[in-house]
Amino acid sequence: MKTRLNAGTWKALRNAIFATLLAISVGAGAGSHQAGDTIELNPDHPDRYVVVKGDTLWDISGMFLRDPWYWPEIWYVNPQIQNPHLIYPGDVLTLVYVDGRPQLRLERGDGDGRLSPRVRTTDLDDAITAIPYSAIEPFLRGGAIISKDEADELPYIAALRDHLIAGAGNEIYVKDLDDGEPLGKEYTVLRLDDKLRDPETNEVLGYEVLYIGNAQLRDHGNPDTLFLTDTDREARRGDKLKPVDMRLPLTFYPKAPEQEVDGTVLSVVDGISLIGQYQMVILNRGMSDGLDSGSVLAIWQTGKKARDPEARLFNRNIQLPDTFAGNVMVVKAYEDVSYALVMEAVSEMRVGDRIANP
Repeated sequence: MKTRLNAGTWKALRNAIFATLLAISVGAGAGSHQAGDTIELNPDHPDRYVVVKGDTLWDISGMFLRDPWYWPEIWYVNPQIQNPHLIYPGDVLTLVYVDGRPQLRLERGDGDGRLSPRVRTTDLDDAITAIPYSAIEPFLRGGAIISKDEADELPYIAALRDHLIAGAGNEIYVKDLDDGEPLGKEYTVLRLDDKLRDPETNEVLGYEVLYIGNAQLRDHGNPDTLFLTDTDREARRGDKLKPVDMRLPLTFYPKAPEQEVDGTVLSVVDGISLIGQYQMVILNRGMSDGLDSGSVLAIWQTGKKARDPEARLFNRNIQLPDTFAGNVMVVKAYEDVSYALVMEAVSEMRVGDRIANP
């Protein structure tokens, strides 16, 4: 599902998500690896690496680890370094061993790989991100999920002034806004689009939404009066409103889920059926299943059916086993569904493929 954001909303969401991607703090003991287990390093790992512009946390994790989602197990947060959870181009990463276990330590560089005792004054925007910023553009184009319960409770456009549809500059009349909202408060106008159904239970988990535009509260009443400040498409009666809220989770680093996960790829954000690297997918598992931003899952391609030439006439179909197709990382988790980005694709993936712990 493709959606186009206006410039103002794009900028606000871009800044919020960029801040999220920079927040890659990894507190001690944050991972799910069992104490005493061996953390397998990439056999070609360096002992020392100077971070360069364009690196991502996923790239660096894979450089040192066989499985990038065990990053929290080797990252050492140095309390003597300002903003130790941020990594900049020029910083030096050194692999050491503490009590026989690998540990990755950070030393601030001057931008050219030379160690510097000075306090870093570089803008936070220069810090490396967890994933390529360009890879989350489908999410920035308006991707959002609303639960069925939330959809039922949202305010809605009850009427339009002299029109069947309305655009920027028109007034709309809205029911069910919370009492006492301040004049001037901004809302996002959206339309419920595709239902997200759990293929196992047929339960409606939520809705993908279509971005319509932004509106501002102008006058209280029953209904309340709002003004459409900008729109990407015409607003209609029945469209929903939600307070503008660009917040995203404040931690974003690769990690394995802390409990067993078994689910399905529900859909692809851009609406195609075949899935490749850096595409955004929607999963039928969420926070209630222990997922949050940064959780890494494996995708297993559903095994095909084949015909057994030696079998009897009525028992010739055989089900081939599922095969590993790649890994995804959760970008944003809701209660029962999640957005995830395909980080690695080793074979063809499709809607309906199985997701599980890596």
